[in-house]
Amino acid sequence: MDRTLESLQYLIAQVLPHRDPAFVFKDLNVVGMLQEFWENKQKQRAVFSSEGTVVYESLNSPGPPFVSYVTLPGGSCFGNFQCCLSRAEARRDAAKVALINSLFNELPCRKITKEFIMESVQEAVSSTSGSLSDADDPSTSIGAYHYMLESNIGKTMLEFQELMIVFQLLHWNGSLKALRETKCSRQYSLDERMRSHMALDWIMKEQESPGIISQELQVAQRELEEARKAGQELRFYKEKKEILSLALSQIYSNQITPSSNNDQMDLALSGYH
Repeated sequence: MDRTLESLQYLIAQVLPHRDPAFVFKDLNVVGMLQEFWENKQKQRAVFSSEGTVVYESLNSPGPPFVSYVTLPGGSCFGNFQCCLSRAEARRDAAKVALINSLFNELPCRKITKEFIMESVQEAVSSTSGSLSDADDPSTSIGAYHYMLESNIGKTMLEFQELMIVFQLLHWNGSLKALRETKCSRQYSLDERMRSHMALDWIMKEQESPGIISQELQVAQRELEEARKAGQELRFYKEKKEILSLALSQIYSNQITPSSNNDQMDLALSGYH
């Protein structure tokens, strides 16, 4: 623990040279410090140049406790884990969680290495019906995952985060077949188009199993809340909630009529390719 603290203090001195490492997490301007951290990283290594801003989002609430999320360049998302009595306090708490994780991300142990890839593939095999031999076959889920890891060797966990989230969402959504069929021929990006395709997939599932979206949404909301209070990375849970909410809103607003369902479902499925 002492060596980890020393490592963090060394990183703070490197990335935030004008800050006192001993007091960095007690500074009330942690929001500004987080922005400064990522601006300095971009100047030093030109990472995430197309997504250079730290974005905050506060949930609408008539009163406390308030919830705030912060999304970092590269897509990782964190939230306040404490019970906050004001929006400003929630924003600072979310920034503090994000800053701590950003600093940890700079440690050598947070880089994707051959050893990490081997352990990750073995964990994926144990949690699925696959086998280790599938790792060499990009047409399998395990093989696609292995290929993605190998393609990102040397990157940090936060740099790899968005691609990993897309993989997790496709697996959760039941659309991983599309990733296998393309044999990971391109880098998927998580944008409004992909979210809309996934929402349409869930509308199709709702037609087959009425009530499934509401059930999944309750699970996603509970997972998001639990992960936020534990100080964990939230992007996967947050995206699930937003995709399911989008599907429900489309159903209840009657924007998708029975006559246009098939055409839109075909568009959703073809959009992955």
